[in-house]
Amino acid sequence: MRADLLARAGWFVPAAAPIAAPVARLCRIPRRLDSAHGIALTFDDGPHPEGTPAVLDVLAGVGARATFFLVGEQVARYPAVAAEIAAAGHEIAIHGYRHVLLLRRAPSALRRDFVRAHDVIATATGTEPTLYRPPYGVFSGPALQIARELGWRTLLWSRWGRDWERRATPEKIAARASRSLTGGDVVLLHDADHYSSVGSWRRTVAALPSILDAVSASGESLVSASQST
Repeated sequence: MRADLLARAGWFVPAAAPIAAPVARLCRIPRRLDSAHGIALTFDDGPHPEGTPAVLDVLAGVGARATFFLVGEQVARYPAVAAEIAAAGHEIAIHGYRHVLLLRRAPSALRRDFVRAHDVIATATGTEPTLYRPPYGVFSGPALQIARELGWRTLLWSRWGRDWERRATPEKIAARASRSLTGGDVVLLHDADHYSSVGSWRRTVAALPSILDAVSASGESLVSASQST
């Protein structure tokens, strides 16, 4: 019985890392950059044929760089959009192939998903991505182990806009994402609505100028999320 409980704990404990800093530290899953300087702006769930180009336009307007955690199944649908992200000089990262919760997936299925995601993203973008964030930010024990065996670095976030919510507004997104920004923060946003409320990316795009202004006001510069390691 004790061995079974320990096994279950090892499987499920990492899942709490996004909301429990002690768990994140215990499992060695970064939620902030290692450096106390710089802020990383990250986007999950893309590429998206409308949302991603709109985000890229806002970023290009101020010369800002961000990190995009791409979903393999969406890269397979929109490889040219994924290539556009890389061509604009943004960092490419992995968000898995299928955007599903990892807790109920067997280790063998997880490994296939991870390798498939890496391969399709690398082919489309011409990069070699090694930074990983799981769907919903939820790790299982096996998922964390496999990511490390593949030599990937992991990263969650320290600030988020909750921009996927149906009732989110640009003002609320900006306020949440930029509240008390300090050096080392990692901001989570989304450039796609594949897995969230329809049109959510439009609200993110509308909020983005205010978030960029808040970063500037903090005195910190935008940096690559890979500085988390």
